[in-house]
Amino acid sequence: MEHILTPNVVAIGMFSLLFIGVLTGFPLAIPIGGTGLIFGYLLHGTPVFDTIYARIFAQVTNSGFMAVPLFVFMGGMLEKSGIAQRMYESLYISFGKFRGGLAVVTIIIATLMAACIGVIAASVSMLTLVALPVMIKRGYDKGLATGSICAGGTLGILIPPSIMLILYGPAAWISVGKLFMAAFGPGFMLSFMYIIYIVVRSFLQPSVAPAITDEENRYTAVEKLLLVMKSLLPTLFLILSVLGVIYFGIAAPTEAAAVGAVVSVLLTIAYRRFSWQGLKEVAVSTLKLTGMVLLIASCSTAFVSVFLGGGGGEVVSNFILNFPGGKWSVFTLVMVITFILGAFIDWVGIIFVLVPILSPIIPKLGFDPLWFAMMIIVNLQMSFLTPPFAYAIFFLKGAADPALGIETRDIIRGVIPFIGVIAVGLVFLVLFPGIITWLPGTMMK
Repeated sequence: MEHILTPNVVAIGMFSLLFIGVLTGFPLAIPIGGTGLIFGYLLHGTPVFDTIYARIFAQVTNSGFMAVPLFVFMGGMLEKSGIAQRMYESLYISFGKFRGGLAVVTIIIATLMAACIGVIAASVSMLTLVALPVMIKRGYDKGLATGSICAGGTLGILIPPSIMLILYGPAAWISVGKLFMAAFGPGFMLSFMYIIYIVVRSFLQPSVAPAITDEENRYTAVEKLLLVMKSLLPTLFLILSVLGVIYFGIAAPTEAAAVGAVVSVLLTIAYRRFSWQGLKEVAVSTLKLTGMVLLIASCSTAFVSVFLGGGGGEVVSNFILNFPGGKWSVFTLVMVITFILGAFIDWVGIIFVLVPILSPIIPKLGFDPLWFAMMIIVNLQMSFLTPPFAYAIFFLKGAADPALGIETRDIIRGVIPFIGVIAVGLVFLVLFPGIITWLPGTMMK
């Protein structure tokens, strides 16, 4: 059988079987793991199962994965604390008098909470419950309101602490701490570009984002400042307690995650929102999400191990290195493939399957691995907004009050411009790579 399964056959056969498996609608882990086991058996017989087991065990017991449940737990506790609602109310009073102000506030809150939560489901659901009813009540266009929430909510997977960054680092042999610092530039850049889009559109189409009335704007400037400071201080304290220790080299991401988990509980208690039922709900959701991540990681390990062992990695490497047009045509090809995959496959699967195959090739093309990693991650921002596999759209639709009359077509109409903004952001990152590389270069060893 081995003489039939040449590297070309392995590469084409495994990706073809994986694609067919994804189309069947089964959970992603099943087609990925199944493909690896089938081709592993055809190539090496039953001994391959022991090899795959050993590699999976080494993967899931990696200490770096401990940060996943800790950051997920931290995000869940913050969602219970009501911090986001307090920030939204204070910023709503300050910016609501401007056209588009509520949508801008939504992006600001999403950016701040992204540095605390790092889980798309929690971010989008929370913003939907807090911001969507207010915007719809004030006469905002449904597309602009829902698009702002979806785009802002997905920043949680880019701005640290992010589960995506934690998983990407080991898969690409890149320091998670450096990925954290590299993600700040692109994350804040996208946030700023979202705000620019909202402000410009609100200026050109005043009817889509009306301002609040003078009666609602009854606070003095000093009162507004005090409200904003009071609501922001707990969030800033949490951000510094987690990301500050990483930047200054005091603690690794896993240790910082543990600090963040403890601080999130203390903040929830301080705001008198702690309950044993809430703790149970957060713990269960943490177990579910962590279990899903580890299952896909295990099955992806089986796939990648067999793929590389069967010579598939060499096939991909030769194809990419010999692709006509030079390294920038290869870069464009990878970006297009990532975008297409993101519309159909869970981002966890993309990272665990695509990244280990591409990572050895990137330095040969002359790209900075850290810069290239962030380009992939920013690209995957679009995967949460592009149907049919658009997490953010489904999370918003599921969390929205039916009385608001939000239809799926409203959400899709709203996210399309933000997808375009992300594409423009990728161009900026190509032209100005220092947006990614500057901050990691200043880290203390």
